[in-house]
Amino acid sequence: MEETYLLNVEGVKKKILHGGQGELPKLQDGSKITFHFQTLKDDFERTVIDDSREAGIPMEIIVGKMFKLEIWETLLSSMRIGEVAEFWCDAIHTGMYALVSRGMRRIAEGRDPLEGQKHRCGMGNMFDYHSTGYDDLDELQRTPQPLIFIMELFRVEEPSAYKRDTWAMSKEEKLAAVPVLHSEGNRLVLRKEFGQAAAKYQEAVICLRNLQVKEKPWEDGWLKLENLITPLVLNYCQCQLELGEYYEVLEHTTELLQKHNDNAKAYFKRAKAHAAVWNEREAREDFLRVAQLDPSMAAAVKKELKQLGERMRKKHVEDRKRYQRLFQAPQG
Repeated sequence: MEETYLLNVEGVKKKILHGGQGELPKLQDGSKITFHFQTLKDDFERTVIDDSREAGIPMEIIVGKMFKLEIWETLLSSMRIGEVAEFWCDAIHTGMYALVSRGMRRIAEGRDPLEGQKHRCGMGNMFDYHSTGYDDLDELQRTPQPLIFIMELFRVEEPSAYKRDTWAMSKEEKLAAVPVLHSEGNRLVLRKEFGQAAAKYQEAVICLRNLQVKEKPWEDGWLKLENLITPLVLNYCQCQLELGEYYEVLEHTTELLQKHNDNAKAYFKRAKAHAAVWNEREAREDFLRVAQLDPSMAAAVKKELKQLGERMRKKHVEDRKRYQRLFQAPQG
């Protein structure tokens, strides 16, 4: 029979759905907690908001790293390994859930969880967003309410027992990890393992952007990090060109050029992506811009423009033949 417990925390109730094993784990700063969770509304239907099992991988948090939903550390600290428990939490503990869920969903979608975030504290960012991008989370943000969390605890690892993800590192650790990731990406490129190389460059970029969001835009600290980010983004785009992900290249190079409109390499990669998806006018404009910004690339631009002209002529011939066949009268 399920039994309700109080955790000596205002606005929290707990039910054990399945007992765990052993003693309560001893948590310390840097411990990694791995668990599955389900978030429900406290309504008649118990509407499901998030379910980590749908993403296919369990959730991980690092103790003491200021996870925005602090109550989760409290809930998990009351559980034994293998335990499944249901927690009812009042709105005083769930006001930040919309932002936390937004970040988790972006990560599951392969996107940067800090994309678009302004230089503000977490609470300030919450009020800056007119929309999280998800209708159900917008509702929670407008009307904070009690939520139900169902959690299953898998393991607790001491800080020395696992390889730490870059997001869980200190500023100094992140800065030290970036050149290592950059070097690993370059090594994978030489082996033509472009997908794995792109992942290394992307991890380094996200690592630096986690630091950059704490700096004031366009001041010295922000600019130093931006100078580290730019070549990593260009390397990432080159890998995506090799993989045929042309629209990915268009997105990232355009974003880069909005901040650095004199970057010849970004124009060159964007031009190649435009050419690959038959955007002839845009490709020619970008290639000519490259030649203006960096005369040393004029020969490469000339070669690309020649290839673009040949591809477009061949495409026009093929299109003409296709249309002629389409409109030919059927034979009797």
